[in-house]
Amino acid sequence: MIEPLAQIDPPPSACAESVTLGKNFAWTLAGNILYAACQWGILISIAKLGTPAMVGQFALGLAVSAPVFMLTSLQLRAVLATDAHDEYGLAHYFALRILGTAAGLILITGFVTLSHFRRDTAIVVLLVSLAKATETLSDIIYGFWQKHEHFDKIAFALSGRGFGSLVAMAAVLYFTRSIVLATAAMAAYWFMWLATYELSGAKNLLVRVSSHESLRAEWNLENCKRLAMLSMPLGIVMLLLSLNVNIPRYFVEHYLGEATLGYFAAMAYMFVPGNTVMAAMGQSAIPRLARYFDSDRADFARLLKNMVLLGAVVGVAGVGLGVFFGAAFLRLVYRADYAQYANVFTWLMVAAAFSYVGSMLGYGMTAARVFRPPVPLFLATTALTALACWIMIPRLGLTGSAFAVLIGAVFSCLGSAYIVAHSLRLRGPASEA
Repeated sequence: MIEPLAQIDPPPSACAESVTLGKNFAWTLAGNILYAACQWGILISIAKLGTPAMVGQFALGLAVSAPVFMLTSLQLRAVLATDAHDEYGLAHYFALRILGTAAGLILITGFVTLSHFRRDTAIVVLLVSLAKATETLSDIIYGFWQKHEHFDKIAFALSGRGFGSLVAMAAVLYFTRSIVLATAAMAAYWFMWLATYELSGAKNLLVRVSSHESLRAEWNLENCKRLAMLSMPLGIVMLLLSLNVNIPRYFVEHYLGEATLGYFAAMAYMFVPGNTVMAAMGQSAIPRLARYFDSDRADFARLLKNMVLLGAVVGVAGVGLGVFFGAAFLRLVYRADYAQYANVFTWLMVAAAFSYVGSMLGYGMTAARVFRPPVPLFLATTALTALACWIMIPRLGLTGSAFAVLIGAVFSCLGSAYIVAHSLRLRGPASEA
């Protein structure tokens, strides 16, 4: 997934000298892989201990909450991580994040109240949203650690949160067979992890790096307003990206039902391992990529080319998995009935390959400080994906949903490549295009 940044500055000199890109990448990749594996484990546990409908309910909760929190979170972690001149205090970021999280919960509650979800589905959606609300607060702490290049702390925090929530959710589901109680256990654990390990770790680092910063929210409305205006374009881009991912889920649930959504969500989750590698590479390389764009376009192109090649290699591996082992893989990981959709899984892996390449190109756009062109690009991608879902899913079922995802991924990838190529042709220092 593309992670737009408000500004790109070199990291503090002390950190830049003592921490290598390779070490940052290793910690980021390790933490992201472990967390993604645990989240996948949650999905597997629901599939094996529950029903496809339960998988669909949980996936629907993620699909409803993710776009809302993507918008209201305003990508503040990225803004904080790159605030090298300390334009805003940590307390300002916490204040705006609390306001955004509260607004997100209100929007989701209103939507669920007006929806026609079954009672247990509505409860699961709200519980997933509460868990994601806790995650948005953890995200500010991760941004603080990232700013000071303590990627090891982020890795440990993600691993602990992922493993603990997997154990809690699987145990409750095993003994109760209730997706509602299992989701409640996950939400409770995430809150406990934030209140103990993450806040404690943030306080310990804060004592060492700043004598005037605080983890308490500072309710300076003028600062919150300016910070919100700075971050709003990033929130819009992330909303569009999240909608593009989740729109097929909305159509599948509407036309084919919760159980079918469960099959689709389980297969579509295989985007995540590749995205985990892409995110680790992109987050680690983007400061250097940005400096190359300003100082040496040849080095910029060379590094971005290697990143794109990594995306292509991971994508081809996923396609190979789908073509040669799709049915066996789905039968082994989930259950035998999932194997009937092996062809859908293969097409989703083809879409994932284009998505991975597009993700790397997205980091290139961000490093080049090209913020405006991606907005219409992703808006068009979202509209195209929705149109494809509307046409194809009623006629082709889950195969149509995979085709719709593929169409959106190809369009986004080609558009991103054009924007990056156009930026490279510009002379002089990069500016906001």
